[in-house]
Amino acid sequence: MAQLDILFNGYASADGVAGTVSLIRDEGLVAIVDPGMVPARSVILDPLADLGLSASDVTDIVISHHHPDHTMNIALFGEDVRVHDHWATYRRDQWDSRPAEGVRLSPGVALRETPGHTPQDITTLVETDDGVAALTHLWWFEGIEGDPRATDEPRLLAERERVLDVASLVVPGHGPAFRV
Repeated sequence: MAQLDILFNGYASADGVAGTVSLIRDEGLVAIVDPGMVPARSVILDPLADLGLSASDVTDIVISHHHPDHTMNIALFGEDVRVHDHWATYRRDQWDSRPAEGVRLSPGVALRETPGHTPQDITTLVETDDGVAALTHLWWFEGIEGDPRATDEPRLLAERERVLDVASLVVPGHGPAFRV
């Protein structure tokens, strides 16, 4: 089973915006999900170090969508890291096109296309000892009914249902994880 750690719980308020940043480890995969805007890079790097890892140990980055609050700190992890989004994997000067739906990054980690917030959103599904965790921007944080910036709110709500069919934990784009 994969191991999931939340490195930083994001927020969205009048005072600022920061994305939730997560770490996944599974059979050679060391992935950071959504290394975006945060108050300081140390809020990503220090928890990583506390887990015995450095930025150079990261093998993969997954971005849920292309907004800066989810992408700003990709370069922290070096030139050899693979970056995954809705339509490709990138590494150095290589662009390997593929749809995200069903892509397996490891035995316990899969990508799923979940448009709604943007047309290009993806969710990372992580099979853990505690069940399946969904790292997603289908929710900004627990309790939000819709999405004030959704490009397709009916689709977003339909994708939420699809994720809830498999997930027992949701790690939203801008807040602490919550149980389904």
